[in-house]
Amino acid sequence: MMKPTAMSAAKPIEFKGTSLSVVSVVLASLDIAGLDKALAAMPGGKRRFFEGDAAVLDLAAVAGETAADWPALLTLLKDYGLQPVAVCNGGAALTAQANDVGLVAIEATELARPSRKPTAEQAPAAPPAAAAMIVDKPLRSGQRIYARGGDLILTAMVSAGAEVIADGSIHVYAPLRGRALAGASGDGGARILCTCFEAELVSVAGTYRTFEQGLPSQLAKKPVQVRLEAGSGQQTLLLDALSLG
Repeated sequence: MMKPTAMSAAKPIEFKGTSLSVVSVVLASLDIAGLDKALAAMPGGKRRFFEGDAAVLDLAAVAGETAADWPALLTLLKDYGLQPVAVCNGGAALTAQANDVGLVAIEATELARPSRKPTAEQAPAAPPAAAAMIVDKPLRSGQRIYARGGDLILTAMVSAGAEVIADGSIHVYAPLRGRALAGASGDGGARILCTCFEAELVSVAGTYRTFEQGLPSQLAKKPVQVRLEAGSGQQTLLLDALSLG
């Protein structure tokens, strides 16, 4: 009798549950040109921004529409690194069309499914701390680094034309001459801190400021921190001198 080989013993296909996280993309318009413009204006403003994240398209705001250019819409979203897999909250017409291009329809409640409560024997686990990304090499013009889910620490210069992005804060212990975008996933408490401020653009949670007209004289080439301040229903980007003494 022949013994089963490792190949023959393995199941040719298996199905397992996952806890895959997805990005919820709320579409307030189906105009491709308008969506492209809005995506290009995101923090970073670069294509391939989402790096392959699965996405559910929330159609609640456009549920009354009867048609969409689905091939163009999917191409646009994929161009920014999103991988649409499903739709929710759509009307019958849009949902049927989405099914035709391979997207499944899910209930919106699936996006906010409550987590299971720990049993008496199980102590709630502490959330893992996001590791900071540390970069020791200078960034040249055209280079871009994104610290997903944490802080970004740079010990060498960020040249003009380079771009650094972090979901958390950005720390630059060298001249910051390019673009720095902190809180890229919406963290308004994120900050940008640098020892020599010469930035082209700074942004925290999507609120940005450029310096085409020159840097504030009191802050140029000085230690600076950039942060958001909320007040009167608006958020203001503040640049403060940073004391290192």
